[in-house]
Amino acid sequence: MTYRERFVACVLGEPVDRPPFWLFWEPWRTTYLRWVDEGMPTHAEYRSRWDPDDAPKIVPVNCGPCPTSDYTVVEEDDAMVTWIDRWGVKRRNPKDHESMSEFIEWPVKTRRDWEQYRDEKLDPDHPDRVAAVGAMCRPWVKRGTPIQLGYFPDVGIFGSVRWLLGDEECLIAFCTTPDLVHEIMDHMTSLYLTVFEKVLKEVPVDVIHIWEDMCGRQGPLISPHQWDAFMAPCYRRIKALADRHNVPVLSVDTDGQPDLIIPPMMKAGVNFLYPFEVAAGCDVNVFRQRYPTLGMMGGVDKRALAQGPKAIDQELERVRPAIEKGRYIPDLDHCVPDDVSWENYAYYAGALKRIVVGDA
Repeated sequence: MTYRERFVACVLGEPVDRPPFWLFWEPWRTTYLRWVDEGMPTHAEYRSRWDPDDAPKIVPVNCGPCPTSDYTVVEEDDAMVTWIDRWGVKRRNPKDHESMSEFIEWPVKTRRDWEQYRDEKLDPDHPDRVAAVGAMCRPWVKRGTPIQLGYFPDVGIFGSVRWLLGDEECLIAFCTTPDLVHEIMDHMTSLYLTVFEKVLKEVPVDVIHIWEDMCGRQGPLISPHQWDAFMAPCYRRIKALADRHNVPVLSVDTDGQPDLIIPPMMKAGVNFLYPFEVAAGCDVNVFRQRYPTLGMMGGVDKRALAQGPKAIDQELERVRPAIEKGRYIPDLDHCVPDDVSWENYAYYAGALKRIVVGDA
């Protein structure tokens, strides 16, 4: 099978020679620096050793603020740096260790802010959004590599509202200014469809991907009813585009525990979901049984890698039933933290390859 055929067949539950072999989740920056100190090969060498063209390649289009801009440093000292990212979000990060940013300020506080931001940065037809994608993707098509449209953080329905308004402000807006939430989601969906349509005229795409990150350990940040009312119409528009262009996979990335919103997601066309974080109570064996037609990726507890080979082997054995049932790509449940040694990561990658591919 080609890489593309294997990926699509696995997600759709069709006959497949083996699951795709992915090392999708990258190390934290501090993890990478640790691995370099511990004798890791170059980044390209370590990826090519275990990660062939099984994983989709992402079409390089701009679905976020355009024209784009580099991040701007606002304040800096020996310990911290405060900066504004390309979306206009003001953030603070420590310099000496990896951490989620402290989010200080978001670009949209009022409807007028949104209208100005929309008009200045979110023109769907801006000429810089799509450039020579056909030529860039041609080698992938020739190799039979799966091809993906959409990625973090530029393609998201809930994700874009959260990125513009802020975490708490976004959730409050669902109740206090629902018309604004609908308007942002509708505009962003129109932007995505405009960009995607241009690509799909030139490139055979296998998966359209939506980043949401809308769940925590306790479950989704909005109710299933709200998902249906606000997000389902947008997803159905994207699914309709996918159907018109024979794109077989519609995928979503949301951390945390997504169980309550999986049914409305699937009803709206989602057929591939990840990463099923174990720390949030996700067990891919349970989800495989509960949602037999849903494609899944992830679900391997990244925390096991810090404990060494025995724990790694036990964790891979734990997910083996889901591998054997199909529609599942085994991989870590998120990025690799810096308590994981290069030796342990190399062992994990080799052990996963033996299970999936059959050789090291």
